[in-house]
Amino acid sequence: RRLGAITARMHQHSRTWRRPDSFERFSWDFDAALGEESRWGRWQDGLGVNGAKLDLFGRTAELIRERLVCYGKDPDRFGLAHCDLRLDNLLLSGGEVKVIDFDDCGFGWYMYDAATALSFYEHLPQAASLLDQWLEGYGGVRPVSRAEAEEIPTFVMLRRLLLVAWVGSHAETNLARSMGVSYTEQTVPLCSAYLRRFG
Repeated sequence: RRLGAITARMHQHSRTWRRPDSFERFSWDFDAALGEESRWGRWQDGLGVNGAKLDLFGRTAELIRERLVCYGKDPDRFGLAHCDLRLDNLLLSGGEVKVIDFDDCGFGWYMYDAATALSFYEHLPQAASLLDQWLEGYGGVRPVSRAEAEEIPTFVMLRRLLLVAWVGSHAETNLARSMGVSYTEQTVPLCSAYLRRFG
């Protein structure tokens, strides 16, 4: 809930901040996330991705792309955001939450930040409750439109496939080793549920 409120304040700042003419930052649109030039590697090269998963994940990625084209990049939906609000990028001190690590800050969909808060936990039963609490905190600062709320599952799947790619391209790291093939396996029912819901 607190992180949702903090995220909404960051997004408000992003909308009103007058960026210098020389300001440049990369994008986290579909192509940069799941396209052939993905910033974190290709999901096709994720650990344990085989023929069946290539098909399932591929259909999921295509549906994500289609929905994001319809969702659009209007300034009220797409702008400068943190884009990596996972637990490791938060500091807790005296009851306060501080956001760190802006390495991946770039231009993306604001509701993608909701998905990043669930990083590595999207498949757990409590994910829906965590997201509800995040939205409660966010909505207390900035209203969330129905269209934004309805598209959050798409951003969750975008993030999940992006992390499958990250684990595959960073297999030497402790975090990737701890996630391993099981993270890819746990992505299968998420893709199936997403396709049933929106396909």
